[in-house]
Amino acid sequence: MDTQRTVLVTGAASGIGEATRRRLEQQGCRVIGVDLRDAEIIADLSSASGRQAMLEAAAVLAADGLDGVVAAAGVAAPEPLTLAVNYFGAVATLEGLRPLLARSARPRAVAICSTAALLPHDPTAQDACLAGDEPGALAAIGRRADLAYMTSKRALCLWVRRSAVAARWAGAGILLNGVGPGVVETAMTAPLLADPLMREAIAASNPMAVTGFAGPEEIAELVGFLAGFEGHYLLGQIIFSDGGSDALLRPDAF
Repeated sequence: MDTQRTVLVTGAASGIGEATRRRLEQQGCRVIGVDLRDAEIIADLSSASGRQAMLEAAAVLAADGLDGVVAAAGVAAPEPLTLAVNYFGAVATLEGLRPLLARSARPRAVAICSTAALLPHDPTAQDACLAGDEPGALAAIGRRADLAYMTSKRALCLWVRRSAVAARWAGAGILLNGVGPGVVETAMTAPLLADPLMREAIAASNPMAVTGFAGPEEIAELVGFLAGFEGHYLLGQIIFSDGGSDALLRPDAF
């Protein structure tokens, strides 16, 4: 039987992060939460200093290493902050905690992506993200802030796909995957979904084969699996939990 696994979850105070925390704790994990409030580590992942503070605190709280990392912190505002948190904060979390994961016998990492990655995005900002140019990416998305969320999630999907198969990840036995939720009813999305016109627009851009949007606990079920599965063959995947949106939008892509 496994010894207790230690998993760090960013965005653990609300939404998918909070639901993931509950799920992991139900599975017997010790969870180290990271958020702006109500967490073991209080840190602002939109800034380099906040990310560094998080890494330093994690090294103390998980001195023996981490078995899992879930990068769930995210925002959806039409501004550069969204790229800073959703992409650069997530990548800094995953890369920065990789040495702690390497100490585990079964290390797993999960990035919370989104079906928004399939929607229009800003290629210049995306390329700057993937090049690690945060000032350039924020400047570029500042000119098309309406595309900030989609661009941040598309860039994160691409980073997961490219990084997961690299020597520093798969070569070290650390399995990295992403989860791409469709529309999820959380405190962050509540104001949008409460507006009938916005709800209609969201439904139109996220066609579904089932009725009703997801609750965060549905996404947490999949994240909980990816944070602890026993096999060694599942990596580099963006698994969409979206009511069928991906299959409807891209029926010939698999």
